[in-house]
Amino acid sequence: MDVMGDKATLFETGRFVQPSGEEAEADPDVDETGEAAEEVRLRLAADAGDVEAASVLGALLLRRADLDGAEPHLRAATAAGDRAAANNLGVLLHQRGYADEAAGWWRIAAVAGSAAAAHALGRHHRERGDEPAAEYWLRQSAEQGHVLGAYALADLLEHRGDDGAEQWMRVAAERGHREAAYRLARALDRRAAERGALERGAADGAEPGRAGRTAETPGAGTGATGAADRTAAGRRTGAVRDAGPRSGTGLGVPPAEEAEQWYRQAAARGHRRAALHLGAILERRGELKEAGRWYLTSAKDGEARAACALGFLLRDAGDTENAAVWWLRAAQDGDGNAANALGALHAERGQPQTAERWYRAALDAGDVNGAYNLGLLCAEQGRTPQAEQWYRHAAYAGHREAANALAILLLQGGDTTGAEPWFSKAAEAGSVDAAFNLGILYAGRGEDAAALRWYERAAAAGHTEAALQVGIARLRDGDEQDAELHLRCAAGGGSAEAAYRLATVLDARRPRPSAHELGEVVHEKTECEEWYERAASQGHRRAQVRVGMLAAARGDVVEAARWYRLAAEAGSRNGAFNLGLLLVREGSEPEAVVWWTRAAREGHGRAALRLALVYARRGELDEGQRWADRAVTLGPAEVAERAARLRDALRQELTA
Repeated sequence: MDVMGDKATLFETGRFVQPSGEEAEADPDVDETGEAAEEVRLRLAADAGDVEAASVLGALLLRRADLDGAEPHLRAATAAGDRAAANNLGVLLHQRGYADEAAGWWRIAAVAGSAAAAHALGRHHRERGDEPAAEYWLRQSAEQGHVLGAYALADLLEHRGDDGAEQWMRVAAERGHREAAYRLARALDRRAAERGALERGAADGAEPGRAGRTAETPGAGTGATGAADRTAAGRRTGAVRDAGPRSGTGLGVPPAEEAEQWYRQAAARGHRRAALHLGAILERRGELKEAGRWYLTSAKDGEARAACALGFLLRDAGDTENAAVWWLRAAQDGDGNAANALGALHAERGQPQTAERWYRAALDAGDVNGAYNLGLLCAEQGRTPQAEQWYRHAAYAGHREAANALAILLLQGGDTTGAEPWFSKAAEAGSVDAAFNLGILYAGRGEDAAALRWYERAAAAGHTEAALQVGIARLRDGDEQDAELHLRCAAGGGSAEAAYRLATVLDARRPRPSAHELGEVVHEKTECEEWYERAASQGHRRAQVRVGMLAAARGDVVEAARWYRLAAEAGSRNGAFNLGLLLVREGSEPEAVVWWTRAAREGHGRAALRLALVYARRGELDEGQRWADRAVTLGPAEVAERAARLRDALRQELTA
């Protein structure tokens, strides 16, 4: 009877997990005639004294919410010792509002071995604050294999910070409980994040300056005179408290990998937040197509954060129209990130009024990025007082990039005293740009030591220009090794000046090459030449001149002329002078004169001397004397000496 009675248990999930609306709808495949016939059979058997039939009939009626019809049958079966009927009678009484009487029947069923009743009784005691009794009965249920008992026990233990919570959460997850699978994944995710933080901390301690740059909100001015870029806020989700040590099937599996497995299981069972987190994991790994599928699944189930994330994926793929559709859906559900994204999208389209409306919606949703973005929008429109107001709003709320932007605004208005505290606040909160801007501020005052400290801090977080400044300072102090390290970081980050300076450091170390001979195989480019070329390709004029010189040394006149011309057209007087030398060798003296004239006017003494010689040779003595005077003034010493002799000779010729 007990076995049959357990099969007749009304809700294995107990009263605590209610069926969804879809589950409550009638199944068209159910044979209602057959069910009615079965009910008639059960009634006849129950009336004849069949305890099992009375228990099953009571469960059937309770499932239909026919409490009045179910109660006599359940009481009759319970009186005959059916533990499943006692459990279901407890469910019925609880639904009627008789919680204490329900607990009495659950206790009877639980003592008789009903795992479902033990679970219900444990939940009853927990609701009343009796945690020891709750733990006792939930443990009884869990140890009998009741999945909800295992989950409820894990929840209770986790609430108390007990290390055994994860074990029971894992048990429930392994038996198909999707919420348990999700919460187990969150705990493992948290552990993986903490482990990663510890490993990064150890690495930072062993080798300072290697930490990657991160920011809560993308976009910020990189200089003391810049302004922050508009962008939507980050869209990452948080983590729950670690539930304790791993056990069971998770042994030997890295927490991050195991977390993904449990997210996948929970998501496959329809858990929308698990689908969101799984999508985020896949997106970080670059598996965007599958990430999009899980975001879509979660978004369709009503998860606003997933709709927002899906919008970002679509935007990154170039589909801004559909991105806007999902952002709108998320924003209407109260997602501040999505509202910010919509604001940025409309701002890019030249619709500032609509953008402002969405930024305000983000702020109303509790997202302080809305105030920051409102500040950016007002600053772009020249509404400086309003921009300052919104920056202050966000900065006082702890938004570090808003504090940096506010400081920049104050600095642009000449309020250095007011700007410094906000730069400091932003820098202390982790703003890399603010740390760099503080360096600029102190350097402008001549406080080089303080400036260097902030440059070093920004450089350690990956700021390219700060690394350049540290490299320059190290070169000035004679620490070439550390200078090279910082210059490499800055050059790798795209700084043309750092690439040029790194090249000069490497160039000074290499042995001088032997003179190029006709027919000699051109040597392969050295590392310093590669850095010169990288800087030159980024428009660095001195690097362009240097690359031209290296090409000329290899006998590649065409390449040398190309680089000299690029530098000269960009305003380099050395490039113009060297281009003139090449043109003269190629027989193009008139064009060479044009470039030497440009160089001489920019203060190049050798170019002025060359012009004096050209005009003297042509017989234009007055013009030659004028350029000779210019060369004497410009120098350097050896040029001035030669130019003085030429000038004196021209004077004698003119007065003869």
